[in-house]
Amino acid sequence: MNDEEFAQRYYAAWNARNLDAIVALYAEDIEFSSPYIAALGFSPDGVIHGKPMLRLYFEKALERAPNLTFTAEALCVGARGHTLIYRNHRGERAAESHEMDPSGLVIRADATYETA
Repeated sequence: MNDEEFAQRYYAAWNARNLDAIVALYAEDIEFSSPYIAALGFSPDGVIHGKPMLRLYFEKALERAPNLTFTAEALCVGARGHTLIYRNHRGERAAESHEMDPSGLVIRADATYETA
């Protein structure tokens, strides 16, 4: 799967609120960071490890934001992965950088959010 195909699957999964499809994009040993991880009480350093914990985090995010949608703005491609830049349902700009494994799953992700 190329980066453009991955981006299409990512946005389709999130916008359909399909938790199984979202989690399927990530490797079993995923390392995922976001400032919301600490804010939601998952880990004080903002980093979680493993697909089971990622699933719980995404499940909570979907519960807390029933109108959550992502609108793609850009795709930046690098040597080990890509960065998806998008706006959420509140119009806030965010970016999620993904490092990919050879099979096309995300092994490391860093979610970041624009500040005013």
